[in-house]
Amino acid sequence: MPSATTSTTSVGPRRAMLTDPGYQAFLILRTGFTVAPILFGLDKFANLLVDWPTYLAPWINDLVPGSAQAAMYAVGVIEIVAGVAVALAPRFGGWLVAGWLGGIIINLLTIPGHYDIALRDFGLLLGAVALARLAERYHGEQEGL
Repeated sequence: MPSATTSTTSVGPRRAMLTDPGYQAFLILRTGFTVAPILFGLDKFANLLVDWPTYLAPWINDLVPGSAQAAMYAVGVIEIVAGVAVALAPRFGGWLVAGWLGGIIINLLTIPGHYDIALRDFGLLLGAVALARLAERYHGEQEGL
């Protein structure tokens, strides 16, 4: 008769997954693309890290109703949702973050002097695409970990 503390999951496959470099990369990217968008999204409401409205291109500011800060509130909500999407559904969330970063890059390329940040965000976009692809590979295998 099995004891109440006996686990039905095998430790062997779990340990093997955690030692797989590809799965480790997936977990690192999933964690980073969950935490960073949520933290940056929350900061859009506080402006502790930077004065976020200065990163909104004037032509976009002219398109959106209200102030640049009001637009940043909307951006913050979208970023928080993107981080939660990565946490819950990385196959979808990775592509969502990549698309969002693409929009940010377009915005930054239209503001003189922000090309370095656009280049950095392009690197992040590549990381988000890598996350989405790794999530496709490891879909279903991470349950139980």
